[in-house]
Amino acid sequence: MNREILTLRRLTQRWMDLASLPVMAERKRLWTALKDRRPERPMFQFETWTVQGYVADDEIVCTDPLFRTVEVEMRRVIRQVEEIGDDLVMEPVCPVDWLIERSDYGVPIIEKHADDAHGGEIAYEYNHPIQTPEDVSKLRPRTFRVNREGTLAMKTRLEDAFGDILPVMLRGTACHCAALTADLFRLIGNDNLLSWLYDAPEALHTIMAYLRDDRLAQYAWMEREGLLALNNTDVLVGSGSPGYTTALPQAGYAPGQARLRDLWVWMESQETSMISPRMFAKFFLPYMAEVASCFGLVYYGCCEPVHDRWEPILKAIPNIRAVSISPWCDMRVMGEKLGKEIIFSRKPKPWLLSGSTPDWAGLEADLDDTLATTRDGCLEILYRDVYSIGERASLRQWADLVRSRVGGQGLEAIPAA
Repeated sequence: MNREILTLRRLTQRWMDLASLPVMAERKRLWTALKDRRPERPMFQFETWTVQGYVADDEIVCTDPLFRTVEVEMRRVIRQVEEIGDDLVMEPVCPVDWLIERSDYGVPIIEKHADDAHGGEIAYEYNHPIQTPEDVSKLRPRTFRVNREGTLAMKTRLEDAFGDILPVMLRGTACHCAALTADLFRLIGNDNLLSWLYDAPEALHTIMAYLRDDRLAQYAWMEREGLLALNNTDVLVGSGSPGYTTALPQAGYAPGQARLRDLWVWMESQETSMISPRMFAKFFLPYMAEVASCFGLVYYGCCEPVHDRWEPILKAIPNIRAVSISPWCDMRVMGEKLGKEIIFSRKPKPWLLSGSTPDWAGLEADLDDTLATTRDGCLEILYRDVYSIGERASLRQWADLVRSRVGGQGLEAIPAA
């Protein structure tokens, strides 16, 4: 048995040991209670995949691309569970998603990353291929193809490597980020997005209708092809938010035959945050709402503030179950509006923990302000968008701070390897 297989087998054994702990079942139960709107306590989770160097390159043994991807993810999650002590749930399975190929929009969207001289490529820009209203005619319907043979071959390779330790499950397609205005921005750029509201409103409506139809066609194709999978699990169905709930699937669900109405969808519109609520409701929201209506539950938002346009959003998309409350959102206003009907998905200020000297007083104040604002509402705290830290121990210190306020089992429930 070669070194790469032995490495994966060692990691999967540790994964299985951790996933089988009683604390994982308890966290799963508590996440489900929260998303079912009967919370027992606030839940919290740190997003480690964005932290540069959280798993260093020189730790990775595997060179085979598939095995390397699995190794990196397993090392990351195991480290998070062993070192941080948040409410992350590990499921006793290795999921495999369908390999899906998509054509472009008739024009290429080219993403160019910048090297920050430290090995990072976080900053990027697009070519924005639709430069004028006349260019809209270049758009073509996308086509989709599933590589079943390649997907099943990938699943078989993983089963041969460690399937006797950790089951390998063909999950399907679990996370659905509709994000119409994200692709609008990629196509036309920020300047056109703002100016066409006045100078070319029909072109803007045409592109939004095109993107709506694209998403509806894509999701209908996935449903017909049997590619959908339930995402009321540990899958992140929104901005860092796990999908545990008993509200899905809906009545009539047949095992293994998920429909769009059995699933969560993530809908957000960060790119329009500088546009007035009235113009947002006219130019963008109706198209977003048509896509969201196909799904069972909606996680809404990411970094954009929603306090100034929440009422029209909720009216247009009544199946919202959770909403992102970013640092740019007036969370006191949203705390009053949400109550226990919708999960208050709080994103702490990333700059307070970033870098070598975290602002612990600021972190404590932000946490206490969040808890006071939500009172006995449905609260999840999802720390995201931290890219650089001084020491990994600071992540545990943050988790200990939150745990001191919300309770629950942390690292004391995780035995050492």
